[in-house]
Amino acid sequence: MDSQVKQSVELLINNITRLISVDVKKLEYIIAAQIAGGHVILADSHGVGKTSLARALAQSIKWRPQDLAADGKDGGSVQMEGFSRIQCTVDLLPQDILGYNRFLGHSSEVFFNKGPIFAHFVLCDEINLLTPKTQGSFFQVMEEQSVTIEGKLYRLRDPFFIIATMNLKGVHIFPLPVPQLDRFMIRLSLGYPGEEEEKEIVNRHGKIDAWDRFESVIDSADLIRWRKMVDEVQMHSDVVTYLVNCVRQTRIHPDIEIPASPRAGVRISRLARSLALCRGMDYVSVDLIKEIFIHAMAHRIITRDPSIPPEAPLKSILNTVPVDTKNLRGQ
Repeated sequence: MDSQVKQSVELLINNITRLISVDVKKLEYIIAAQIAGGHVILADSHGVGKTSLARALAQSIKWRPQDLAADGKDGGSVQMEGFSRIQCTVDLLPQDILGYNRFLGHSSEVFFNKGPIFAHFVLCDEINLLTPKTQGSFFQVMEEQSVTIEGKLYRLRDPFFIIATMNLKGVHIFPLPVPQLDRFMIRLSLGYPGEEEEKEIVNRHGKIDAWDRFESVIDSADLIRWRKMVDEVQMHSDVVTYLVNCVRQTRIHPDIEIPASPRAGVRISRLARSLALCRGMDYVSVDLIKEIFIHAMAHRIITRDPSIPPEAPLKSILNTVPVDTKNLRGQ
């Protein structure tokens, strides 16, 4: 496998961590999800650096905005920006995100006023402040990478990545429905920093020039090239069998009320391939599946007893599903 990808990912991680204090492995998961074409949700308490991390990742990439043609005989185009930010509030409407048509001046000519979703990297800050109606505006674009505005279909070009933040406590919170959560490839929690790490954060960000000289280190064209390479990473049939068995166990586990859909297995498989690529590997191991399984699955299921966290039954599944190690030797 191309070692240049591993080196570039390490460069990206080093660029971000010199400004943002974050668990390197979690950052690696986020980058792998972006390369894989998935989306990420960061669920945590406020003020732990979710937005800063997303901003640092976006600014580490040199974006090349492209024109986006609309499907249909009447043509027309809008430009995809490099980076956009949606600051979610309870009064935000779907057209504030997707865009809307309006008449151009006093003429009968219709002009499409694009929304912030037309970008290669979209930061959706505090997504659970949106009402269910506005949350629904993300369904199509997250699954199909396209937007329909008054019957006209706009297909968003690669790379397209949404990173959403979600506060776990506060007022005016609207829980995200399971079908929307299922569209996120992985859900992560950054957590509170340790004492020494927090001292470093205070010293670093107590300066006005904390973001000065923060430059991009990779090109958006690299993301497109790497995404094509994800499919080249091999996944042994026994590893696929193990993953599928783990997914299917969520449907018969006594503590799980809403289990994982087939989409879960597809997303985890692709994330595992992308993570292997980031690490310079040309195959996916069972250990890699085990490493990411809970992070990529916990937000997709609901337990029968709300007091039981989804991680608990998932850990028992990982501990009970057998692995055919004999066939995996020499992989």
